[in-house]
Amino acid sequence: MSKVILSIKNLSKTYEGKTKALEKVSFDVSEGELVSVIGPSGAGKSTLFRCINQMITPDRQSSIVFDGKEIVGMGKRELRHIRKQIGMVFQHYNLVYRLTALENVLHGRLGYYSTFKGALSLYSREDILRAMELLDLLGLEDRKFFRCNNLSGGQKQRVGIARALIQDPKMILSDEPIASLDPQASKVIMEYLKDISRSMEIPCLVNLHQVDVAIKYSDRIIGMSRGEIVFNGPPEALTDEVIELIYGAKIDEILA
Repeated sequence: MSKVILSIKNLSKTYEGKTKALEKVSFDVSEGELVSVIGPSGAGKSTLFRCINQMITPDRQSSIVFDGKEIVGMGKRELRHIRKQIGMVFQHYNLVYRLTALENVLHGRLGYYSTFKGALSLYSREDILRAMELLDLLGLEDRKFFRCNNLSGGQKQRVGIARALIQDPKMILSDEPIASLDPQASKVIMEYLKDISRSMEIPCLVNLHQVDVAIKYSDRIIGMSRGEIVFNGPPEALTDEVIELIYGAKIDEILA
């Protein structure tokens, strides 16, 4: 049985004004899984991701256990160590465009260097070789020394994935990784994430708007509506009726 990497229990988040963004959310993510989170805007998907990486603090009695450690209420030093083990892939790439693809990937190792070495980009030979290997793995062997402002959207996102992988993460959080991409680039990104989850056994939790993409690439789908989980199961169990429950609209309107 695969090891559980992330275990969330009774996760709730209330913003000022008593707006409930999350309500008693519970689920696990195990090694080798690609789990997609779907739902309409305002369903709580982004809040969920921000709670997992502790960019925001959930309500009391919420539990987020990552690799066997409770991270809710964890101190800043411990939390920095945990964040090194969670690779982030962003919708808008979060790259330094004036730097090369290789330099951007190496930024994923900054947390392992002193401020002095990081500021001077004094990376080890081992890390440089690993960064080059990852760019090769992601089909960017001829783009290593291109500045990122000269790359296509899909290429930028692959640089972002390589940067996440060089952290040696135990999990990848990917927040709408294909929202800014065309269908072909989206297909490439999802295939890489799927392959990473299976071949490297690094679980990927992906926030998606595209239901058809979630069905095609996910091992499991979590459907959210109004801050609650209303579906948690395999893609084949995501019936038209369930999709309408998640989105509050007819299936043909959602997929149009």
